[in-house]
Amino acid sequence: MKIAVLGLGVIGTTYAYAFQQAGHDTFHIIREGKQVPASIPIHLLDGRYAPKGEEKDGEYIIKRAPEHDEYDFILISVASGKLEAAIQTLNDRDLKGTVILFCNFWNERKDVEEILGDYNYVTAFPTAGGKMENNGRLNCVLFDHIMLESREKAKTANYDDLISLFDSADIKQEVPYDMFEWIWVHMAINAGVTSTAAREGRIDDPNRLARKLMSDSKALTMAVKCIRETLKTVSARGVDLKKYNNEIFPYKIPSGIAGIAMKKLFAGNELTSRIMTLHNDVNDILYGCRCVYDEGKKHDLQMPLFYRNMDKVFENLND
Repeated sequence: MKIAVLGLGVIGTTYAYAFQQAGHDTFHIIREGKQVPASIPIHLLDGRYAPKGEEKDGEYIIKRAPEHDEYDFILISVASGKLEAAIQTLNDRDLKGTVILFCNFWNERKDVEEILGDYNYVTAFPTAGGKMENNGRLNCVLFDHIMLESREKAKTANYDDLISLFDSADIKQEVPYDMFEWIWVHMAINAGVTSTAAREGRIDDPNRLARKLMSDSKALTMAVKCIRETLKTVSARGVDLKKYNNEIFPYKIPSGIAGIAMKKLFAGNELTSRIMTLHNDVNDILYGCRCVYDEGKKHDLQMPLFYRNMDKVFENLND
């Protein structure tokens, strides 16, 4: 298949590498005048074939996407709040294809569809992460599955082709009740974790904060309590959380037990712990926290732990 990726970011490039390795043609939509290398070295913790992951090294060949072209799929993974600019880029370059949305967003479905206009799309969510290192190497993690909108709710006729694409790269698909609602649940959970990690008011070093949190069962207990608060914002939007029991079950058990279990999970699962430490985009992390914070205030929700933690962060950011 012919796959385009908007930009040369971590998520898009990680999946493009997997697709290229599976024999597909991958192209990147890169702004005019920006210099990019012909290839980049990849270090991948690959979770597709072994429970603990396999350390692999490779080389990813970069090809620019020409204007006025058509693709089977166009993968968009942009920082939260930048979807409108991303779609404008596709329109400006007259690029056609079914859009795969690999983004966090707090928007309603109708708002996203208004931004997408005439583009067919499928909402999904990556289980991958990483960072571009100073030496130009992409250090990344790839799990064995993605979250994917159901066939019935996807806005495209080539859904079977998308399944074939992921299957060819040995990436399984998990289908929740509703992808938009699932993303809101995911963002609320992340906001609870982030606010706990940054409870002293600093968020400028996410790697250090993540490592410290994962090794502290008491802090993880606090994170569970905070997540219980932030999930209220999803309920306030009319979401039936019972439909997402698999996602929220770990936060329903007694918080002390949950904190100990989470510490053991991080200690024994390199895939999960590494993806926690590699995500270092502070603006993107804060976007989710702000969305949850504002939603809580809008509905006058009682979330004392979360508010207190985030108020300290916001105060330091404004200094």
